[in-house]
Amino acid sequence: MQPKLNLLSDELVTQILEEGFALLMNPGIQVKNDEALSLLADAGAEVDMDNKIAKIPEKLARQALETRPSEFYLYNLDGVQVVHYGGDTVQFTPGSGGITILDRETQRQRQPLTEDFVNFVKLVEMLPQVDAQSTAFIASDVPEAIGDLYRLYLALNYMHKPIVTGAFEKETWWTMKDMLVAVSGSEKNLAEKPIAVFDVCPSPPLKWSDITCQNLIDCAKNNIPAQLISMPMTGANSPVTLAGAVVQHTAECLSGVTINQLVNPGAPIVWGGSPAIFDMRKGTTPMGAIGTWMINCAYVQVGKVLGMPTHSYLGMSDAKIVDAQCGLESSSAFFAALAGANMVSGPGMMDYESCLSYEKMVVDAEILGMAKRLVAGIDGRQTPIALDIMQELGHKGNYLSHPHTKKWFREEMYIPSEVIDRDTMEAWEKKGSKSTWDRAQERVDELLKKYEPSPMSEDVKKELHDITTNAANNAGMKKLPPLPKD
Repeated sequence: MQPKLNLLSDELVTQILEEGFALLMNPGIQVKNDEALSLLADAGAEVDMDNKIAKIPEKLARQALETRPSEFYLYNLDGVQVVHYGGDTVQFTPGSGGITILDRETQRQRQPLTEDFVNFVKLVEMLPQVDAQSTAFIASDVPEAIGDLYRLYLALNYMHKPIVTGAFEKETWWTMKDMLVAVSGSEKNLAEKPIAVFDVCPSPPLKWSDITCQNLIDCAKNNIPAQLISMPMTGANSPVTLAGAVVQHTAECLSGVTINQLVNPGAPIVWGGSPAIFDMRKGTTPMGAIGTWMINCAYVQVGKVLGMPTHSYLGMSDAKIVDAQCGLESSSAFFAALAGANMVSGPGMMDYESCLSYEKMVVDAEILGMAKRLVAGIDGRQTPIALDIMQELGHKGNYLSHPHTKKWFREEMYIPSEVIDRDTMEAWEKKGSKSTWDRAQERVDELLKKYEPSPMSEDVKKELHDITTNAANNAGMKKLPPLPKD
């Protein structure tokens, strides 16, 4: 039995959905994209083209919910299904869109470079607890205009796992799509076996920008999975109550599903987000706050009631260094897993979704491993469960050498890496009395040394390089930074 966490009563879920559908009509959704407004108008929505307001009937939104798939898969670069969006399957990917990296030597934040990004991709490849890559942060050694597509270019050169990504502009989405097609072999292959999902973010409250709405539309046109990232902040751009924030999240996601399905009924789309409480004392949006965790789990519950694939942004910390606060707050990954979120973004990330750390990533990987073991639940394994073994051994208690122990201990126990200290005090001191930070650094170095180069052909790598170089040239950069050698 998979343990589950539900924070909302059935009655409250029903009320949240009723109010979410009602918001689609009053005040409606502001959509600053003419193509989307035309689609909505043609489908029966009441559209004010001057003020860019669409009033979406509940019937239209429910029709969209009927056509969207309840599940889909992401594939690795070998064409193997490795990520399942649907049901209560739980998977993890690092946080995305960071603007700094925690320097390993100074433990202070700095702007990331190409080499930093590449090493992060390699590290994630080597962590079995992490199911997908992310376009983790924006490299500072290329023009801002190609920051989004350059992230994907770097990742594709070194990854094997699928990836969660996103575009910052209308035009760069198409360049990124060309990269994915180059790696997949054809548009048909990419549609049938997607290797990426694109984050698309409505603008709270109840708005879609021209850029993100076009990204949503273009994903649907090309049958590329889109992941809705609704971001209400309690008391700032949404109602202050947790339930109120979930109502707003519901309306924003319903509008996204409707637009997406009007373009292409059956296009894969995910009910996701990155909401937060608003700290009235500091003027910040803490991702490590219990209220933030609760909003995430609650909206996942709503998405599941609708039969949607789900996503959550948890497993992060607001700490500035990898310390006790960092570990405490990153344990929100357990909440996301118990809620049954299909994809959980956030591990490796800190300081209000702005900074990533190699060391935090390897510590978080242990949290993810434990979370996965938790949701796997308790299984009797065999019948009888233990009666025959205990009767056989009686009061001797020598289970260590019994075949039953050898057969099951690896499946029953989550066995962490050396990042987690389980030595005696004497053994710990003998090894140098190393802190979690020290052990995490050693783990990072160990994994990076074991990384094996991507099997991607040189022809595909050249095509990726040519696509990205052309975009860089258009942004005023003559030559891309050299890729680090494997």
